[in-house]
Amino acid sequence: MTEAVLDASAVLAVLFNEPGAEIVQRALEAGPCAVSAVNLSEITAKLVDRGANEEAIRLGLDSIAMEVHPFDEASAIAAGMLRNLTRPQGLSLGDRACIALARSLDLPVMTADRKWDRLNLGIPVRLARPEAET
Repeated sequence: MTEAVLDASAVLAVLFNEPGAEIVQRALEAGPCAVSAVNLSEITAKLVDRGANEEAIRLGLDSIAMEVHPFDEASAIAAGMLRNLTRPQGLSLGDRACIALARSLDLPVMTADRKWDRLNLGIPVRLARPEAET
């Protein structure tokens, strides 16, 4: 059974051993987690920014138990419909893709971005960052 839908920030916390990594790791150990293909692209771009090559990126991503879900027409419309709800907090297309996937799978979403906690998404939000982090 899938445990949660991960935002790019949650996956990056694990890959970069950032605060909150242990919380995300526990979710990954409980069962595979889902991620949108849009978020996978964001994760890859951040790894490239840090100088990783494709082989290193694939090795890092293969070490994380996550199911990648396509970003199809239905996903695109669902993410677009979240624009008004998420605009006040400045959430990106990737953020909306993650939320739309979580809604479609009826799963909680896990993020390291505390501003998601201020939104009424209609799904549980699990924060990976400790309270002191912003």
